[in-house]
Amino acid sequence: MTVLSDEWIRKQSIDHKMISPFVENLCSTNVVSFGLSSYGYDARVSDEFKVFTNVNNAIIDPKKFSEDCFISKKCNECLIPPHSFALGHTVEYFNIPRDVIVICLGKSTYARCGIIINVTPLEPEWEGYVTLEFSNTTPLPAKIYANEGVCQFIFLKADSSCQTSYKDRQGKYMGQSGVTLPKV
Repeated sequence: MTVLSDEWIRKQSIDHKMISPFVENLCSTNVVSFGLSSYGYDARVSDEFKVFTNVNNAIIDPKKFSEDCFISKKCNECLIPPHSFALGHTVEYFNIPRDVIVICLGKSTYARCGIIINVTPLEPEWEGYVTLEFSNTTPLPAKIYANEGVCQFIFLKADSSCQTSYKDRQGKYMGQSGVTLPKV
């Protein structure tokens, strides 16, 4: 596997709409940085969030997930309660090539504040807005800024295309838009 460069990411995004909207330069003035970096792409979170709450005494069950566990918010700054989490989604729409897998890492700015970002790999031929999970590991409320960078996607090219892509097997999160809750 090869880590792909800014030149490759730029070409795929401009010529084949791999990332849309695509920000060609890293924006970092008075914001948590986003856009194209040397060997990755720093994605933004939109202004739509689902913040975990347990006011309904719900049980978290990935096989029978209830939306009662969340409060939906549309805001420029999302507060995550202590030792809790929120879901968001990227501003960018991703369309992954068949011979590429994408790994997501949280930005150090948020990690240094005790906010951990989790995303599973973007598999070959997956497309959609990426649902992001923000865990507040601190005993204090934590803030996430909408339309600013929250994570970096690293693109890895395989030595050959896979036999079966995410699209081929009609993956359950294919083409997702907005914050997508767990499905079985």
